[in-house]
Amino acid sequence: MSDFNTIVQTVAVYLVPVLFAISLHEAAHGYAARYFGDPTAANEGRLSLNPLRHIDPFGTVLLPLMLYLAIQVPFGYAKPVPVDFSRLRNPKKQMAWVAFAGPGSNFVMGLAWMIAFVVLSAMPPTEIGVFLRKMAGAGISVNAAMFVFNMIPVPPLDGGRIMTGILPMSLARPYASIERYGMFVFGALVLLMYLGVLDGVLMASIRFVIKVFLTLVTPLAAMLG
Repeated sequence: MSDFNTIVQTVAVYLVPVLFAISLHEAAHGYAARYFGDPTAANEGRLSLNPLRHIDPFGTVLLPLMLYLAIQVPFGYAKPVPVDFSRLRNPKKQMAWVAFAGPGSNFVMGLAWMIAFVVLSAMPPTEIGVFLRKMAGAGISVNAAMFVFNMIPVPPLDGGRIMTGILPMSLARPYASIERYGMFVFGALVLLMYLGVLDGVLMASIRFVIKVFLTLVTPLAAMLG
């Protein structure tokens, strides 16, 4: 029963941060694509901040929970927002910005959760306050993890698409072709995390991003302290 209670508590704390981290990540891609000339996501009704529009039952709910229980890092994915890179005004250059919009939104959300954590920590402790502070902590770790994971420079991750946009065309085309094996790449990365092969680099990177959040909110923390 205690294990079941632990799972329920974990879901309660992480549900909102995970849903918004993954959903707003996808919406950010769509908004960036529209800004650069591709209305595909808008035409298909995917330019929405409503998580229900982006949830994938396995990738958004089950996978993050399983990974949290296995390696304490809840990675996941939502239904990809459709982007037609050929409709961008400058596809080669702007695809990198469209790709960066997703992890960029996670960085902003992680910083917002850090601000919430600092404010909640300065308030008198109450039961709801303690719960919200745990949720804010989850939001910090989830978004830092998603930022780091998605910036891995391997297609189909956003970092791979950013790399494709940066590389000269002679290298960009063969590099982008890796994306056809996307599910295998994603599965291999998850397996390497589970086996502990990537733990050192990823966890060090996540800690660094969280340290950046802390540095940015230092003035607020000093003022409230």
